[in-house]
Amino acid sequence: MFPTISSLIQYFTGINIPLPIQSFGFFVAIAFIAAYWAFVQEFKRKEKLGYIHPFEKTVTIGQPASVGELAGNGFFGFILGFKLVDAILNYHALLDDTQGFILSARGNWIGGIIGGAAFAYWAYYESKKQELPTPKKQVVTVHPYELMGSILLWAAVCGFAGAKIFNALENWGAFMKDPVGMLIGFSGLTFYGGLICGGAVVLYIARKHGIKWQDMLDVGGPGMMLAYGIGRIGCQMSGDGDWGINNVAPKPHWLSWAPDWMWAFNFPHNVNNEGFAISGCVGKYCNVLPVPVFPTSFYESVICILLFLFLWQIRHKIKVPGVLFGIYMILAGIERFFIELIRVNTKYRVAGISFTQAELISIFMVIGGLALCYTQTNRKKREVARG
Repeated sequence: MFPTISSLIQYFTGINIPLPIQSFGFFVAIAFIAAYWAFVQEFKRKEKLGYIHPFEKTVTIGQPASVGELAGNGFFGFILGFKLVDAILNYHALLDDTQGFILSARGNWIGGIIGGAAFAYWAYYESKKQELPTPKKQVVTVHPYELMGSILLWAAVCGFAGAKIFNALENWGAFMKDPVGMLIGFSGLTFYGGLICGGAVVLYIARKHGIKWQDMLDVGGPGMMLAYGIGRIGCQMSGDGDWGINNVAPKPHWLSWAPDWMWAFNFPHNVNNEGFAISGCVGKYCNVLPVPVFPTSFYESVICILLFLFLWQIRHKIKVPGVLFGIYMILAGIERFFIELIRVNTKYRVAGISFTQAELISIFMVIGGLALCYTQTNRKKREVARG
């Protein structure tokens, strides 16, 4: 496996370039970029078709920088300088434990003060260049796709929080043993928690700006499918524990063309350090699973990227708002439900029925998707009948 980008570069080039970049985090960043692109394309398409509309906003130009703006920029600059200078001076400590280094209270105070002062002055200087003797109000037109920066930021923050909370609920025993560690670490994320919490804040922002919830959902469906598929590449690359159950069965004949790891994999050098020690290995990630498992993160990557391509192709043909997202819900629910059958996850037992949290939510997603398609289609028919 490739727990860091450095290990991936070394595998392909043979050159060891020590970089403090985790593979999982790298692919999550790529997933956000891909989602941003897909969202923007759908916003523009929906606006061109007349489903969503630009809106006007009154802004004041020519004002000097406010105390709040200077303080905000200064604070950001302080944190950046505080961490960055310490990282440069103690690069090996950063490489040894990147997550711990970033989340710790350690840093360089001189770097922080210089960074804070520089960013505050930069904000003051840029504002001074545009300052007018008498500030004036101006009405500007804002296109919906220009909201993407704010939408993505809030979706990331609330989605991450939701993914951590749902993961804590799903693994309550581990959470009770180390609640702080589970909540602040970057590992241990539950997709549905991120989807629910991130989706809720996105719908709120959309409603605030006059975008109907049906249209906002349709804008998001393909992009979320693509982001999930790319994010799972990070899970597969790093070996973060999102793997399947033990698989000791021989590879079937119909899969003879595929590498063995596509059928059963031991996840050597996995980022979770699960399994037994690899002989002769030196470093942080030196464990391998004793029994091969289904590489479910790889399966999900392939399936979800293919499902994204399907949604991207049919989106032009669907004229009823909300139906595209309904189809996304059905496909995402079915995909995750069947993956759960061969995936390691916490099991619950109610009335003699064993299930995982993801299986339960998957069923609700399929039912919800069917209901959304049915109700929106019927509403459209009634509107057409009324003329």
